[in-house]
Amino acid sequence: MPHPNFNDLLAFVMVAREGSFTRAAAQLGVSQSALSYTIRGLEARLGLRLLTRTTRSVSPTEAGERLLKTLAPRFEEIEAELAALSELKEKPAGTIRITTAEHAADSILWPKLSKLLAEYPDIKVEINLNYGLTDIVAQRFDAGVRLGDQVEKDMIAVRIAPELRMAVVGSPAYFSKRRIPETPQDLATHDCIGLRLPTYDSLLPWEFERDGHVLKVRAQGQWLFNTGTSIRRAALAGCGLAYLPMDMVEPHVAEGSLVSVLGEWCPQFPGYHLYYPSRRQSSPAFKLVVDALRWDPIPGMPDPASAKS
Repeated sequence: MPHPNFNDLLAFVMVAREGSFTRAAAQLGVSQSALSYTIRGLEARLGLRLLTRTTRSVSPTEAGERLLKTLAPRFEEIEAELAALSELKEKPAGTIRITTAEHAADSILWPKLSKLLAEYPDIKVEINLNYGLTDIVAQRFDAGVRLGDQVEKDMIAVRIAPELRMAVVGSPAYFSKRRIPETPQDLATHDCIGLRLPTYDSLLPWEFERDGHVLKVRAQGQWLFNTGTSIRRAALAGCGLAYLPMDMVEPHVAEGSLVSVLGEWCPQFPGYHLYYPSRRQSSPAFKLVVDALRWDPIPGMPDPASAKS
């Protein structure tokens, strides 16, 4: 069954409200003759005269008055709701879904977005922890976070952090029983706490670089985890060496509960970037999230990750 067309009912309401075909036609953006034809068609369909026409005015008949009282409030509700939706389009609201690794979630997304959400209670953020290179379009995420060299070329990438520097650390208690490694090859005689990547079911290799020479070490040890915080906890407990972003361990190195080694071998990686499809139509909420996360270095200040430990 075809859906009814309510354009003629709206036309009737406009004419009855205005008391004039000329004014109603102007508001509807149609010609006066087309509007008259529409009203005649509606009256023919209903088998009732709805409007009394004179040379000076137009007024509803008894049937027309009854129909006007029924229709007018409903069209007003529709108009009000459409206006509310238009306002919502400009209002920062809605859920933003982001997939990221734990380190970026803890060190960047949480501190920055917690401040933003405190100011905009209608914005919601869903953080999905995942070490894999997630297809954000297929998985229906609004954005993802990766190191800069991992972002696909067809994505918009916004830098949200400085260069990432890695560190190898162990506790004083651990080093009281083991010699401090001088080269990455020395790690073969150490207990190395591993990170298993859940997406690929493989161990994250420890990458090193010195004088242009790149070396990847498949570190072995008694402990394997799938989160950086668990690895840090095990290192603090003296269970082995950890390979973690420097900012995760820097406070512990400063206080002496962890010792940083192989600093001249530990590489830097391009900082974290927020990425999203170039074809997405950004909402006000999404734009606020991007602006809140955007990394804005202080002019003249060096990248903190460039300092050797």
